[in-house]
Formats: sequence, C-alpha cells, structure tokens
Amino acid sequence: MSVQVACLSFRQPYAGLVLDGVKTVESRWRPLLAPLESRTLAVHVAQRDWEGEEWRAVLSDALGMNRPQIEALLESAERFGRGVVAGLVDVGGTWLCPASPPEEELRQLERSAVLIGLEGKHLTRLTNPRWLQAPLPARGCRDVWTVEIPAHLLP
Repeated sequence: MSVQVACLSFRQPYAGLVLDGVKTVESRWRPLLAPLESRTLAVHVAQRDWEGEEWRAVLSDALGMNRPQIEALLESAERFGRGVVAGLVDVGGTWLCPASPPEEELRQLERSAVLIGLEGKHLTRLTNPRWLQAPLPARGCRDVWTVEIPAHLLP
C-alpha cells in the first residue's frame, strides 16, 4: 500500500529547515503552491545546495541561534542525504508579499522564510512538518510533481 503526494524539491539547508519546523514560509516568484492549499506536500532534498548564505544571517541574527545550534540544524537536515523524499509538510495559504511592507512585518516574514528579500514574491505558509521513517530515493523534478510513498515510510 502507498499514497500519492505532490512533491517539491528544496535545496539544502532549506529542505531540512522546513522539516525541522524552522522555515514556516516558502517563497517563490510565482504562486506555485497555491493550488495545494490544505493538502500535504512531500519534501524532496535536492542534490545541490542553495546558493548564498543569507539563511545563516537570518538564523544567527534574526533568530538568535549560535554556531552550535546552527550546526546541529545542518546535521539534522542531512540525516537522509540528498536526492531523496525526506518528509511531509501541510500547505497553507499563499499570498503576494507587497513591494513595500511595513518593516516589522517584513522582518517577521524573513524570520519565517529564513530568507531576506521577500518583496514581490509569493509566500506560502507551511505547517505540521514531519520526517519520513526512512528516505525514499527519488530524482528531483522542476516544479511540483507526484511521488508515491510506501505506507511503511509514512510518519
């Protein structure tokens, strides 16, 4: 027995940050996740890392994490390796971040997205992150695709 779930690739460290509940807002230039509102999304860990280090600044400055805490998060994120479906998350609403949001609102969104520069992007709330029982090897795809997850791997 298995279940079919929509799936999206995330580069590290973002895949792990989503599944560890640190990243609760996903940002995209288009409303990619809007059709999945109120559904479950599988999180695929891409082979490549995110280009840039702004996430590290958000973790340390905005979220107040120290180096050992950040390293523990990164280690947790790599528990299943790369090129695998690693977990599930529930998709909430999608909205467009204004070009000039109030400063405090923007800072809160940046903390939730673990990313700087959200103006003009489509933001989607992510909740209820959970790791699979074991990784499911899968080749990543562009955009959203469907993956079949065996029942014994479900959290």
